[in-house]
Amino acid sequence: MLRLIERMMPAPLHRLALQLIFPLRHRWRKWRKVPIHGCNVILTDFRGEILLLKHSYGPQDWQLPGGGVDRGEQPVDAARRELDEELGLAVTSLKPIGELEGTISDSPHTMHLFAAIVDQRPRPDRREVLEARFFPLHSLPEPLGGATRRALEHWRKRR
Repeated sequence: MLRLIERMMPAPLHRLALQLIFPLRHRWRKWRKVPIHGCNVILTDFRGEILLLKHSYGPQDWQLPGGGVDRGEQPVDAARRELDEELGLAVTSLKPIGELEGTISDSPHTMHLFAAIVDQRPRPDRREVLEARFFPLHSLPEPLGGATRRALEHWRKRR
C-alpha cells in the first residue's frame, strides 16, 4: 500500500519526502540497532561496463543499484523489484555472488549481492534515482560509495 501511495505522489514531492525521511531513518537505526537486509546488483552491459547510480537522498556518491529486502521477501525478489521500480529494468537472471556483512547507521547489515548482464538502458525513476550510467571498470567515477567499493572488490575476486 505504501508503495502505491509513493507512486501517486508527484516526483518532486517524493524526492523531498525522501530527503526528509533519510536522516530520521538514520537516527532510528542508530537507536534500535535492528539487523538490516539489503540487496545490491552489479549490472554490466555487453562491453563489460558497470552500472552505477546516484540517489536523490543520502550521500551523493556513486552506488550500485539495489535497496532493502522487505520482511518475508527473498533477496533475489527484492533485487528484481528494486531494478524494476528505480530503473525500469526487467532482469530475470540474477546470479548470487555472496553476502557481505557490515553496518548501516550502527545497525548490523547483510548485503545480498547479485550480478547480471543487461542489454537495456536504465530509465531512472527521477524519484529515488536521479542518474544512472555505465562506466568502464578501469575508470569508475568518484566519489564511489564504500559499500559499492567493497561489493566490486568481492565481485572482481569471484570472476
